[in-house]
Amino acid sequence: MNCLIVNAHPLEPSLCSKFTHLVYSRLNEIGHHVILENLYKENFNPVLSAEERQSYYGDEYDDSKVRHQVQHLVDADAVVLVFPTWWFGFPAILKGWFDRVWGPGIAYDHASDYGPIKPRLKNLKKVLVITTLGAPWWVDVLIMRKPLKRILQIALLGACTKSCKLKYISFYKCEKVDPKRLNTFISKIHLELNKWEI
Repeated sequence: MNCLIVNAHPLEPSLCSKFTHLVYSRLNEIGHHVILENLYKENFNPVLSAEERQSYYGDEYDDSKVRHQVQHLVDADAVVLVFPTWWFGFPAILKGWFDRVWGPGIAYDHASDYGPIKPRLKNLKKVLVITTLGAPWWVDVLIMRKPLKRILQIALLGACTKSCKLKYISFYKCEKVDPKRLNTFISKIHLELNKWEI
């Protein structure tokens, strides 16, 4: 498969970096074609420009400043998103990646009457999310009801793909890590990636 990994953590010595390197190594090891985008290292600008927004409903979306990211997304059979959950939301840089890269004519098409959008990411079959949270599991699951998982599953993948499977794994209480709990989580990542063996 063509696999796109998107890392959205600003620090190199972080759990997200560790998980990103693990995923990159494993996917290469089992024979997939892997592209890694580290949004912070690439100085990705998350701000949707006035010109880009104006073109959302024009004849053609202006993706000229994000064209290589767009191509990586369009070519991807599988996407792995690795990011910290901050305030139960996406890091701004990742939200900007969605705003600018998942544009009309790329991830979806507008309906002629401005009704429901039509999916365009026909290649995309798998999305794996690996995220870290400072909160305990029960706050995310019972109180917040996993807001980011719902956004990805319903608003993004539900609107922009036809048959994409989402697997979402969260490392809770990430500010206090013991080796046993970390190794258990890493085993979960391996378990998911092993399902991607050729």
